[in-house]
Amino acid sequence: MYHVVINVYSPVVHSDFLVIGAGVAGMRAAIELAKSGSVLVVAKDSLHESSSEYAQGGIAVALSDEDDISLHEADTLAAGDGLCNPAAVHALVEEGPHAIEELIDWGAEFDRSGGRLLFAREGAHSRSRVLHSHGDSTGREIARTLYHLAAALPNVTFRGFSAVTDLLQDDDGRIVGAIALDEKLGQQVPLLARGVLLATGGLGRVYADTTNPDVATGDGVAMAWRAGAMISDIEFVQFHPTALHVEGAPSFLLSEALRGEGAHLLNGKGERFMQRYHSMAELAPRDVVARAIVEEMLREKSRHVYLDLSGRGVDFVKNRFPRIHSTCLAFGIDLDRQAAPVHPAAHYAMGGVWTDLQGRTSLEGLWAAGEVACTGVHGANRLASNSLLEGVVFGARAGRSMREQACGSATQPGSVPGHQVPDTDVTSIRAMAGDLCGIIRSGEGLREALQKLSAMAPRSVSQPNRAEIERSNTRTVVELIARCALAREESRGAHRRIDYPEKLDSFQKHSMISGSTPEVHFE
Repeated sequence: MYHVVINVYSPVVHSDFLVIGAGVAGMRAAIELAKSGSVLVVAKDSLHESSSEYAQGGIAVALSDEDDISLHEADTLAAGDGLCNPAAVHALVEEGPHAIEELIDWGAEFDRSGGRLLFAREGAHSRSRVLHSHGDSTGREIARTLYHLAAALPNVTFRGFSAVTDLLQDDDGRIVGAIALDEKLGQQVPLLARGVLLATGGLGRVYADTTNPDVATGDGVAMAWRAGAMISDIEFVQFHPTALHVEGAPSFLLSEALRGEGAHLLNGKGERFMQRYHSMAELAPRDVVARAIVEEMLREKSRHVYLDLSGRGVDFVKNRFPRIHSTCLAFGIDLDRQAAPVHPAAHYAMGGVWTDLQGRTSLEGLWAAGEVACTGVHGANRLASNSLLEGVVFGARAGRSMREQACGSATQPGSVPGHQVPDTDVTSIRAMAGDLCGIIRSGEGLREALQKLSAMAPRSVSQPNRAEIERSNTRTVVELIARCALAREESRGAHRRIDYPEKLDSFQKHSMISGSTPEVHFE
């Protein structure tokens, strides 16, 4: 295998714990880890550029007088379409109330009415249990709170603009650190630690249409795969039903909370159509709504449908969802007075690096938490607004586990795998992913995707730049999605095969794939 020998004169950085990613899961873990040693938090971009910052919809928790954790648990299991890990779901909903109360104690400000927390309703929830901050800036508020707390801890340091290219392993295969491309120094820097946490977020940017930020290129999944970690349920990619579709505008997310406040989906004739697809209409699970929109678009030969909340009155959206309103207004859409053109866009990965309920991966020395991880908590389709809660709850769990179990000292390994960069542009890979590995799939299309990926001649790069790293990781992640989607010969949750349209009991199992066992199997 092609390897890169680490220069012994490189400025090696040592810490007790290394956290790769500065979103909600990473920051919550860092706060926990700081109780037992030095913590280095590394971010590919600025410390404030993460999927957490873009999470508008809110954070779900059973805290209201009309709610109960058993109801939140039941809703999560139902949305997961038979594939949730019940133990993970129970941990999420049971520890959720304390996690929110802790955030409030640390200074997080959630929307209130008359001094009481204001709970909103979102798709597939049986109760109003979703908390928001400033209407549509919930992720930003939680990330702000955790960052300020972490930054005040003397044991926590930060390193921005340092894209991690690969994990480092010792001769026994234990993870002992990572290699980061420091943009300021212009060189690769070894980061050594007793325990490493992947908190790199999502992979939506492997698709052409996505609500995810530019940094969400599946780096954590790709580097864990290269190191030999088990990847699970990666075929389940949730497409958010309502991303703004205006030529020249980014695929900006129009939160599920808009539909919770009464927004209707309309076709090109101005007719509501969701009643034909599900009894809960616009508040059906996300996978149902996204597929219904695609079918309506195909039926009308249109590139979008419309989301209409104009009936709530003048300035309702402006006051309730100021960030969404101002963004749409910048592209000529006043949501208080007109419907917005929308279509589905890649939004969230239910699968990722396999972990147990403490965040431990299949590799010694490596933990994962947040969207990059797969505990099975979301099953085949995530319940709206459970992602931020997952980041907080399982970030804390992973941090506690690392404090208790990360041991020994990291010794500098002699080499790391070289990057195999596909000889094609990333735009072509992303477009192909959307066409062949998107909302509607087929065996023929998935095999075509794998053939095209295989034909992309790789070239070995010993000192890759950030764009090359992301291109390599994008190709890897799309291949993993295609391979697992091809192996799952059924339709379930966010995975829909037109050649296998039924849900099958024989596939009520989790897909598993790793470098050491490259064939997909189900457990």
